Amino acid sequence: MWTPLLASHAAAALVALGLGAWQLFGSAKGTPAHRLIGRVWVGLMLFVAISSFWITEIRPGSFSALHVLSIVTIVTVTLGLVAAVRGQVLAHRGNMTGSWLGLMGAFVFAVAIPSRHVPQFVLTEPLGAATAAAAIVLTTVAVVIAGHLLAPGLPRGADPDAAEAPTGRAG
Repeated sequence: MWTPLLASHAAAALVALGLGAWQLFGSAKGTPAHRLIGRVWVGLMLFVAISSFWITEIRPGSFSALHVLSIVTIVTVTLGLVAAVRGQVLAHRGNMTGSWLGLMGAFVFAVAIPSRHVPQFVLTEPLGAATAAAAIVLTTVAVVIAGHLLAPGLPRGADPDAAEAPTGRAG
C-alpha cells in the first residue's frame, strides 16, 4: 500500500535519478546552474536516504541491507558537498558519481522484484503509473530549466573576457 512517505520517497528518488544523470552527463560542470541543480539533488538524496529509515517493508519492523546504502549515501553525499565547497573536484566527482550509482542500484532493486510497490503500481494501475512517470520527467526537466534560468553565467573562476569560451566540462 502506498503511503505519503513511500510515495514522496519514490518520487524524490526518481527525480534525483534524473537530475543526477543530467549533472553527470549533460551539464556544464562548475557553472552556477550546475551548482544550483546540484543543491536540489543533494536535498533530494538526503531526503531519500533519511526517509528510508521509516520504510521497513522488506523486513517488517527492522532494517534491511538497503538501509546500509542509505547510511553510505548520507556519508558520500555529505563528503561530496564538502569537497565541492573546498574546491576538491576529483573527490567531489567521485563521491557524487558513487552516490548516483548507488541510487541506480537501489532503483534496479526497486523495480526488479515483482512484489515491490513500483512494479505492482505499473501492473495494477498503468494509467496512474504513466501519469506519475510523466510528472517525474516534467519535474526533472523543470528543475533543470529553472536552474539555468535562475543561475545563468560562466563557470566559477572563468574569465568573461577570454577569447575562447570555456567548455564547462570537468574531465
